[in-house]
Amino acid sequence: MSESNVRDACAELLTNAQFCLMLDISDRTAAIWRRDGTSPPYIRIGPRRVYYRRADVEAYLATRTFPHRAAEAA
Repeated sequence: MSESNVRDACAELLTNAQFCLMLDISDRTAAIWRRDGTSPPYIRIGPRRVYYRRADVEAYLATRTFPHRAAEAA
């Protein structure tokens, strides 16, 4: 993988802090979602570093987009 490709791949990653800021949630909420399996797919590097692919977060949000309240309940 070339240096340019590595840079591009890293630019597509969100830190846990960026993910929390993007969704306006706390770090604790993100941890609970990961534990419960309700978060978007994530990458864990070591015991404390968590990253999310931007495309995975966007897909996660798309599955939670509803045109009206009745559609959400269905």
